[in-house]
Amino acid sequence: MAEAIKILICQGTGGISAGAKKVEAEFNRIIAEKGLSATVGKRCDVVKTGCRGLCANDVLVDIVDEKGCTTYDFVLPEEVAKLVDEHIVAGEPIEKRKAKPYYNKFVDAQQRVVMSGCGQIDAESIDAYLATNGFDAIKKCITAMKPAEVTEEVKKSGLRGRGGGGFPTGLKWSFCAASPGHHKYIICNADEGDPGAFMDRSILEGDPYCLIEGMMIAGYAIGAQFGYVYVRAEYPLAIQRLQKAIDTCYEKGYLGNDCMGLGFEYNMRIKMGAGAFVCGEETALMASIEGERGMPRPRPPFPAVKGLWQNPSNINNVETFANVRHIINNGAEWYAAIGTETTKGTKIFAVTGKVKHTGLVEVPAGMKVRDVIYEVCGGILNNRKFKAVQAGGPSGGCISAELLDTPVDYDSLIKAGAMMGSGGLVVMDETTCMVDISKFFLTFTRMESCGKCVPCRIGLKAMLDILIRITEGNGRDGDIETLIDLGTTIKQASLCGLGQTAPNPVLSTIRYFRDEYEAHINDKRCPSNSCKELLLWQVVEDKCVKCGACKKACPVDAIVWEKGEIAYLDKEKCTKCKSCYDACRFMAIE
Repeated sequence: MAEAIKILICQGTGGISAGAKKVEAEFNRIIAEKGLSATVGKRCDVVKTGCRGLCANDVLVDIVDEKGCTTYDFVLPEEVAKLVDEHIVAGEPIEKRKAKPYYNKFVDAQQRVVMSGCGQIDAESIDAYLATNGFDAIKKCITAMKPAEVTEEVKKSGLRGRGGGGFPTGLKWSFCAASPGHHKYIICNADEGDPGAFMDRSILEGDPYCLIEGMMIAGYAIGAQFGYVYVRAEYPLAIQRLQKAIDTCYEKGYLGNDCMGLGFEYNMRIKMGAGAFVCGEETALMASIEGERGMPRPRPPFPAVKGLWQNPSNINNVETFANVRHIINNGAEWYAAIGTETTKGTKIFAVTGKVKHTGLVEVPAGMKVRDVIYEVCGGILNNRKFKAVQAGGPSGGCISAELLDTPVDYDSLIKAGAMMGSGGLVVMDETTCMVDISKFFLTFTRMESCGKCVPCRIGLKAMLDILIRITEGNGRDGDIETLIDLGTTIKQASLCGLGQTAPNPVLSTIRYFRDEYEAHINDKRCPSNSCKELLLWQVVEDKCVKCGACKKACPVDAIVWEKGEIAYLDKEKCTKCKSCYDACRFMAIE
């Protein structure tokens, strides 16, 4: 029998919300009707995969046959019959329905290591994982390497923690391994709380076994027999697939008191978090596992010495653990050859905002920010002018256009006033107000502060009050200096990483966009026409082409316009909603 034709259907959270289950059901129905599930030479296997990155184009379907892989995007259930008849039965791909060239560019411009299985294998099948050398790395460690040799291999690879701080992973493991204690714990931080970030979720949904294997390797290296995966409860599909993978590993003997019959003991379970952003901080996370309120603890002692239930514990995030099997299978030298001198390997970014192709991208560390935005993600939406990119989640800093050639590595981003963080990139164009965006991120961190320490609890509230006043047109002389002083003090005096990094969006925007703050305060004007209280729209006659787009967009009939005449605004009716400004393609409204 010829090799089966594979139909890969993206069924991450994005794919399912776009209708992937209906598409899958239709494929199964039609394939059964036509007998293709058993026909010699035309046997079809429908495979539900995890996210492949370009979620905006879901439902994504790959048909893999002897001619190669053909990708179709925006697939609807009613199109399935035609795909089966023309592509699978007749053997002729439908050219008009193929994903556009930018899809291949989006994929080809990346280097997928951690996400190599996402979108390619059935996330719920241990056999699919085994077919990709699954669990070979942990077997190699147990049978051919001593625990210290595993740690040394991870050290030589140069892998740094992908959760934000960038601490060398092998060094962190060695601290925990050296700490005395009969009980030690491996903890995976999957409490992904950054707005717009879904890197960890996609790995859990698309390749959960790689996380299990990575944690097993860490347990062997450190001498830990138990692992926790701390996942926020808002990730039901990730939890479901990870739990199924854990259960299957117990059934098949890959987890338990005698893993794979090799005399290695390792058990693990999931702990669901309640969605507090502060529980992404490792000491608050451990407090939550222990049943306490998730609040940070002073350090030292560090978790490697006294962590979960006062026992030595090692905490890394999902992406960090997912790298480990590849390092063991391919060697530290292979991994160290990817990336830069100080940041080895690849990094996954969740690219959102004013960019043409939003989604997940995995690129070599050191790729320029410009290339991530323009080469991988297609550039700025509506071909507008790039203004800034906020790197590192809500606690990251903003990078201006002058720094677009900054490499995406830990040290370069910190030097630019941003941070790698867990991997969020929020792209902004000329319509974005930098004062308003600072207020947005500070509102989030202020709300998520646990309130334990005074600098964070009081300081962030004071900064936010000033930003609100500025965006409402009530800014005062000295506000900028006060924001800088408060931000600097909060960074220095806060107890945990949330407070220590929360002022970054404000400080970085003042550093690169001080003129916008000054315009808000001194001129009572928002240069980006974004702050509603400061808007006073008018039509620029020289730019107006009399197309009427602004009138159609206005929800309150505030645009007065007769065909062939230049529009003007009825200021009494205008609610300053910005609809006319967004609708005008010629920047004739300001």
